[in-house]
Amino acid sequence: MRILLPPSEKKAAEGNGRPLDLGSLSFPELNPARERVLAALGETCARDDAPDVLGLPTGQISEALARNRALYQAPTLPVARLYTGVLYEQLNLPDLDRRAAARQIIVFSGLWGALRLTDRIPPYRLAMGVTLPPAGRLAALWRPALNDALASLNGASRRRGGLIVDMRSGPYATAWKAPQPAVAVRVFRERLLHGTPKRTVVSHMAKATRGKIAHDLIKAGSAPRTPEELLKAVADLGHTVELNGTNLDVILHN
Repeated sequence: MRILLPPSEKKAAEGNGRPLDLGSLSFPELNPARERVLAALGETCARDDAPDVLGLPTGQISEALARNRALYQAPTLPVARLYTGVLYEQLNLPDLDRRAAARQIIVFSGLWGALRLTDRIPPYRLAMGVTLPPAGRLAALWRPALNDALASLNGASRRRGGLIVDMRSGPYATAWKAPQPAVAVRVFRERLLHGTPKRTVVSHMAKATRGKIAHDLIKAGSAPRTPEELLKAVADLGHTVELNGTNLDVILHN
């Protein structure tokens, strides 16, 4: 099983390790694209309209630009400690076997493409949905590079019968289409409206739920090989789930 995760906007304030070394990162085939995005981000951060291009909230502009301008000099920290948003709070990596989590989780990023939990990078701010002049829309830029870099993952997954569990949000999912067998995890809230069940898409709770399910699967040592096995594994862990084609729908009732 491989679990694909998005990053989080919320990150640790700073690292305490050596500065960035692209050669040490996983998926070294991505380094030419990483260098291109790093250069484009540096140029963008020097522009007057950088906050608008990067979609930065008013209260975070100074900090985000300062981080992006210091990417080659700033202390780094492992991906496992960098992301601190609600998904990663529920993922609760300190509670998991480090080797199992590092082997099974791949994190997608607008700046780095794809990462393992052990990769060391500095704090940054760049979402996959951004269009960086002159590089262009990041998801489109990353797509061919990710296809090449993750080709071995495709083959290994098929040979071993492993299942890809895709928990990425929209922009990150468009950057690389997970090969079959793959199941995308969706989250809905169900309420009764005039006696009829109605389902709505949730955002904040979707992140928390995906993180919790990822944690539970790894903690339990689950190794589903098919969507049906994943359905059973997640249901056995106490979640209400349905299999709809290539989607695993998690239903919240509160």
